[in-house]
Amino acid sequence: MTGPSFKQFCGIARAFEIIGTPWAAIIVRDLLLGPKRLTDLAETLPRMTADDLDARLGELEAAGVVRRSDPGPDAEVGYELTDYGKDLEPILLQLGRWGARSLGDPRPGDLFSRDMAILALRSTFRPERARNVRASFEVRFGEMVVGARVDDGALTVEEGELPDADLIIDTPVLKHLMAAEVTPTDALWLGLIEPKGDPSRLSTFVELFHIPEAPELPSPTG
Repeated sequence: MTGPSFKQFCGIARAFEIIGTPWAAIIVRDLLLGPKRLTDLAETLPRMTADDLDARLGELEAAGVVRRSDPGPDAEVGYELTDYGKDLEPILLQLGRWGARSLGDPRPGDLFSRDMAILALRSTFRPERARNVRASFEVRFGEMVVGARVDDGALTVEEGELPDADLIIDTPVLKHLMAAEVTPTDALWLGLIEPKGDPSRLSTFVELFHIPEAPELPSPTG
């Protein structure tokens, strides 16, 4: 690795030497769902310079986390996770669940992509609550649509519409529902969601996809 070293013989320290440099973990996140061309990575990381992207990819490649994938018909360079890199998936999903507790509301200029939507559902899914549950949801994030199927504790989330979904969810308070800041009953009563399908499945959804309570912050001092 060419980045900074903590000079500690410790697995945690070594992990953060590899993915703790700016943007490194975000690049790995963007490769969790499959290989991407360099231009695709650049598109989802608009605030990252081309030089920084090239440097981070080089460091991750040298660490055995990513490798160059077979170029497509346009012969453009692509990248994918190695088996070592794929080992980061459960770690990053758990980290995403942890970070979601402090998300608050979107800030001006915040980017939200299809991959982020898919990973948001995967990271907040509670398989222990999904035993003996079979349900399907089409979740709309503006123009982005993803479909989620739950089958006895197993989750599949894919891009696109789900024609046979039990419930179509299209609401500006989705994050607040998942964080139990708004109840399904209140969301329906106040017209914050117009259910398409079985409205009782909204309670099922928030039971399965949950953002834990936000951390307690210190009171501001005068």
